Amino acid sequence: MAVKHQVSRRDVLKAAGATAAVAGAGSLISAPSIAAGKVYKIGYVSPQTGPLAAFGEADGFMLNIARKHFGKGVKDASGKTVKVEILVRDSQSKENRAAAVAADLIHKDKVDLLLVASTPETTNPVGDQAETNEVPCVSTMAPWQPWFFARGGKPGVGFKWTYHYFWGLEDIIGAYTAMWNTIPTNKVVGGLFPNDGDGNAWGDKEHGIAPGMAANGGYKVIDPGRFPDMNDNFSNYIGTFKKENVEIVTGVVIPPDIGTFLKQAAQQNYKPKAITVGKALLFPVVIDSLGAAANNLSSEYWWGPVWPYKSSLTGENCQQLCDAYTKATGRQWTQHIGFAYSLFEMAADIVKRSGGPGNAAATLNAIKSTDLETVVGRIKWGEKGVMNNVSKTPMVGGQWRATKGGKFKNEIIVVANTTAPQIPVGGKMELYS
Repeated sequence: MAVKHQVSRRDVLKAAGATAAVAGAGSLISAPSIAAGKVYKIGYVSPQTGPLAAFGEADGFMLNIARKHFGKGVKDASGKTVKVEILVRDSQSKENRAAAVAADLIHKDKVDLLLVASTPETTNPVGDQAETNEVPCVSTMAPWQPWFFARGGKPGVGFKWTYHYFWGLEDIIGAYTAMWNTIPTNKVVGGLFPNDGDGNAWGDKEHGIAPGMAANGGYKVIDPGRFPDMNDNFSNYIGTFKKENVEIVTGVVIPPDIGTFLKQAAQQNYKPKAITVGKALLFPVVIDSLGAAANNLSSEYWWGPVWPYKSSLTGENCQQLCDAYTKATGRQWTQHIGFAYSLFEMAADIVKRSGGPGNAAATLNAIKSTDLETVVGRIKWGEKGVMNNVSKTPMVGGQWRATKGGKFKNEIIVVANTTAPQIPVGGKMELYS
């Protein structure tokens, strides 16, 4: 199980930079010319540069599809064609930047609908701007707990203007423990929880993952405390994990930090049996940068070619959408594709039922009454057992495998699907090596 490849911080930052170059293409695409007259304006905010840029890797591809679809307008329920313009902004992986561009979209561009993707550092400040300024907003790609509770959401009350769809920490607990239950360990888990929205939610003693993991399989979580994003020294954490005989490492870190941790773990001869980490291990561009250290790393797996859903815009299935991405970009498909794409499936459906631009109340009502089958599953708010303003989508446990002679260096396969049995299993969980 030794980590043979020495992963440098430069490797991972380089990978983030490569991702940013692709992601940034989305913000450089000019909107189609719009004829004079009222236009329904959609603002889209995502981290296209910075340490979270892997989440925006597919934005250029997805925006091309969206603008093609909206190019001739959208027919509403009365048969009238509504002209649509998409305005894209980069959060630069910074909370204050996300808030600032959202405010500009609201006050200067007068958008009718805000869409926002990827991690609480982006979704939350944009959502707060929308809620304060009474602009309809739909977000995704952040677990619902840090989106809901960190913004002051109260069970049974929720929010008025902001709606969110994704999975929750209960699904992380279910998927992670389902994977670990199939390998021999002492059930002692070490947590890597940074001092950010995700880390504070995952590490919360009451609402985080520790209580659920204890109840769902008897796992004991060792939490050495918070650290800043872009941390350059994990020695104290590794020392604690060795002292406590931690055989499983989990957490939710940004891509550069996983490279630092793996390198320092190898240097200090720390050899866990499983490394199952959220956020950093989701995307091929990051995994490839880790070299041999990537084999058998595991994480949540929330969208891919084996998902049994179809596009509400084109009828394409998930495999076809992944293939189209590779054909258009020459790059390996990435989980972000499905959720970024689904935001514009949502937008098309909302515009159809909104009565046109300039009517925030009608757009809000269109959001609230959404019941749509998308490439990531069914989106509908207010279902039993789920917070107001939240719709849950399926997620399973995945593990990365080095490919032999394949088109790409690594691939992720489903190794545990108890949280979403409709997603087929592709293999068995293996010890980290």
